[in-house]
Amino acid sequence: MTKYPHLLAPLDLGFTQLQSRVLMGSMHTGLEEEKGGFEKLAAFYALRAKGGVGLIVTGGIAPNFRGRLAPNGCQLSFPWQVKKHRTITDAVHKEGGKIALQILHAGRYGYHPFNVSASKIKAPISPFKPKAMSERQIINTIKDFANSAKLAKKAGYDGVEIMGSEGYLINQFICARTNQRSDGWGGGYQNRIKFPLEIVKKTRAAVGDDFIIVFRLSMLDLVEKGSTYDEVVTLAKALEQAGVTILNTGIGWHEARVPTIATSVPRAAFAWVTEKIKQHVSIPMVAVNRINTPDVAENILRSGQADMVSMARPLLADPMFVEKAKNNQAALINTCIGCNQACLDHVFKQQRASCLVNPQACYETELTFEKDSSSKAIAVVGAGPAGLAFSCYAAERGHSVTIYDQGSQIGGQFNYAKQIPGKEEFYETLRYFANRIKQLNIKVELETKVDAPMLAGLNADEVVIATGISPRTPPIEGIEHDKVYNYLDVLRDHKEVGERVAIIGAGGIGFDVAEFLVEQKPSLSTNVGRWLDNWGIDSSMAEAGGLKEHNNHPALRKVYLCQRKASKVGKNLGKTTGWIHRETLKKNQVEMLAGVEYKKVDDQGLHISVNGEDSILEVDHVVVCAGQEPLRTLHDDLTALGVNSHLIGGADVAAELDAKRAIRQGAELAALI
Repeated sequence: MTKYPHLLAPLDLGFTQLQSRVLMGSMHTGLEEEKGGFEKLAAFYALRAKGGVGLIVTGGIAPNFRGRLAPNGCQLSFPWQVKKHRTITDAVHKEGGKIALQILHAGRYGYHPFNVSASKIKAPISPFKPKAMSERQIINTIKDFANSAKLAKKAGYDGVEIMGSEGYLINQFICARTNQRSDGWGGGYQNRIKFPLEIVKKTRAAVGDDFIIVFRLSMLDLVEKGSTYDEVVTLAKALEQAGVTILNTGIGWHEARVPTIATSVPRAAFAWVTEKIKQHVSIPMVAVNRINTPDVAENILRSGQADMVSMARPLLADPMFVEKAKNNQAALINTCIGCNQACLDHVFKQQRASCLVNPQACYETELTFEKDSSSKAIAVVGAGPAGLAFSCYAAERGHSVTIYDQGSQIGGQFNYAKQIPGKEEFYETLRYFANRIKQLNIKVELETKVDAPMLAGLNADEVVIATGISPRTPPIEGIEHDKVYNYLDVLRDHKEVGERVAIIGAGGIGFDVAEFLVEQKPSLSTNVGRWLDNWGIDSSMAEAGGLKEHNNHPALRKVYLCQRKASKVGKNLGKTTGWIHRETLKKNQVEMLAGVEYKKVDDQGLHISVNGEDSILEVDHVVVCAGQEPLRTLHDDLTALGVNSHLIGGADVAAELDAKRAIRQGAELAALI
């Protein structure tokens, strides 16, 4: 008997039925614009349908040229474009799934000079100022939405999702923030919501009654001059009357300065928003954001907060999420850690999306792990992300794998990352690997230090070196002083750290150590109420946009975060999450210094020079986070003995503890070996 009866219950929509309560949220993958990308998308979506998803929603497809996200963005406006979409819908239906096309008009978020909006107000996240739409353009755009939906139905889609949230065009009409029109499409709220309502009405008329229309409604804008609670309720009711089948929740505009999906956001942090609106409508409603385990999803559905749950990145991480929940194998789900590193960060850099913990995502036809008829004996040294990923994929192919690690537990650098406030999800990746190792009968020898002669004596068919990195020690006078630690002293050995600290190095590790030292315990990411208050989110929804005044909490320590480069501190952090880390440190009064020349460390503290001005940071401790060196001695020793070995992960390239690259490199080697 399943532990998740609500999650796995079918949803009857009258004219059709969904196989589970899981909606796969829209994600732009980049395949939409790649040559041959639709065949790859077909494999990507078909696997999720096979895994038990109730309704898949595609990445955003524009209804016309001006609505594209980028100049080469995908649109569905003409009959000749239908055929390639059939590739996707046929593949999904073959696996018993259902799929809806998301129709998205970017409005002022369009990254091109042809973008348009309700008013001529530039978005802070696009360099292009939009033109205000004429009434003729508005009417034609409404027709274009309906036309796209009609073509989608012809292409075999089971429905469409009309994107009315996240600050895109429809949202821009709804809110006074971006709609300063004085005609019948602006001014009072009833005028401002005419645009979405006319789109829904025309779409319903174009597709008939036996077609799913999902409307993604922005229920919590998280920007100034956003919608009020009463306004959201008014629109929700009107959308139901206009013919919407399902209401999907939208949280926050892309320009909002509040995190909504990063790993530091508590699980199900916004389910209460859906619950508040749900009492006013009778059509199914979908809860969204940071729902990444079957237990979290089941709790939302069982408590009546929503009728469905939307999961986007969790289905990148594990396409068989629903099927594993059905089989009571939640421990074997490869959980999304909300890092954004291979999904959103890639998309915003015009790269193909994938997943840090699942490099096969969006590469289903290219990165494959077929069984190897000649099973090999493989020795893997190092149980960090690279070694674990390689071992699991290699064992999946039928090889006999033994992992050696001198530590007392698997995980390598992940064991330090998981301690950072807001990065507790890293525990899930280690749980997944631990259970996968057992399932695949991989032998693990912990607290075992190996050398080249021992490995050579194993007569293994292949040896893989994934020994990781060691912290780099910069040549600074006094670096051997007792008050100087490296980051492993703090995160691994938990050495006592004083109240005043200087951190040398402001890369990812420097930021992690700073957050570790200043963030309150227990972590805000484990308490929704405290987290909402910390980010100034009004859970009563009394204020427009859902924002309220908030005060920073007292800092636990005085921390200086220093870097040699004169550029902005944290400039090279994740594209979609770097600002969150900078804002978190700012809230904790961390002083970020760029262009720092390190003079020496002595009893007084850290002597520095910035722009030619000397000063002393009078600190109790200095923590060095100045990069890493690859631990590749074992590889070199094996080479000297004439034994060939493969080098992966940090031992190959000691970048910023790059788990994304390490796991992908392990997977790619396993596919070839």
